[in-house]
Amino acid sequence: MNRMSRLHSLRASIDDVAKTFDADPGELFSIPADVTEGESGVVMFETGGRRRLRMMRWGFPRRIRDARKVGMEADIIGLVADLTNPMWEQTVVDPRYRCVIPITHFGNPEGDAGAKTRAWFSVKDQPIMAWAGFCRNIPDVGPCYAGMTMEANAAIPPTNDRMPVLLEFDEIDTWLHGTIQDVIRLQFRPPFAADRMDVMHTDDAWRNGGPPPSFAQMPLI
Repeated sequence: MNRMSRLHSLRASIDDVAKTFDADPGELFSIPADVTEGESGVVMFETGGRRRLRMMRWGFPRRIRDARKVGMEADIIGLVADLTNPMWEQTVVDPRYRCVIPITHFGNPEGDAGAKTRAWFSVKDQPIMAWAGFCRNIPDVGPCYAGMTMEANAAIPPTNDRMPVLLEFDEIDTWLHGTIQDVIRLQFRPPFAADRMDVMHTDDAWRNGGPPPSFAQMPLI
């Protein structure tokens, strides 16, 4: 499986994440240091008028008929770039399937082929970021999530030409409850400005490197 540009991290305490999003941590006992597709990450969603945190698998299964016939595992899709793809036609229009993925960093590979390292990106004034996502409870798989992407700002290339759709905190309610027109507008509005980004270059190997070094706790927004 190609894991290029499919890496994020949440270097924060459960209490800080719950406070940032005014969410019930529920039975969330620990936060993984970093997450790649197919692994579990933290998701914030609303149900019954309350915001909740829980662990879900990063990646929706893409069912392939021939793969099922021979017993192969279905591909995992953790990024939503094309809203017109039939795979998302029911999910993206229904606010019930919207969620926010709390992250402090997202990662991209940089360097030469065969020796790529992890570059981490964060936002200076928003230490816990809100990544616009979708989540569903999939039969035979369980709760899954995927994050929406957009054209990258100038801080991201050459590592990638896409980046997560990061929400301002006053956009979260619109994301969780808005129309499909709101979803489209948020994906195609300008990304966070490049000068808001911190870029951390590391010597960690892309495929088996570690999480971003922790930072001193910044005031929560």
